Amino acid sequence: QVQLVESGGGLVQAGGSLRLSCAASGSIGSSSLMGWYRQVPGKQRELVATITSGESTNYADSVKDRFTISRDNAKNTVALQMNSLKPDDTAVYYCRLIRYGYDYWGQGTQVTVSS
Repeated sequence: QVQLVESGGGLVQAGGSLRLSCAASGSIGSSSLMGWYRQVPGKQRELVATITSGESTNYADSVKDRFTISRDNAKNTVALQMNSLKPDDTAVYYCRLIRYGYDYWGQGTQVTVSS
């Protein structure tokens, strides 16, 4: 069983930056997909960014050129650097790990962007 713990959320003004981190309690493995998703009340959870073990990345169109996902397999962590934040980025952000057919989620961290 792997536990994921996010940190780094908070309140920031529009145009500002935040860095989210997600730490896994166990090995994230050499063959896994990690990602960040976000959800606002009343809406479905949506993909923000994913990164494979080989560090191939995928981003939602709404965050391309503003957000950067990265991972450190040795430290079992994944991070999301968020720049030029907008009020529409306000959401609870969740870390996800898919490994060997198992799907793990963190508890979420709130990001609020004020205008």
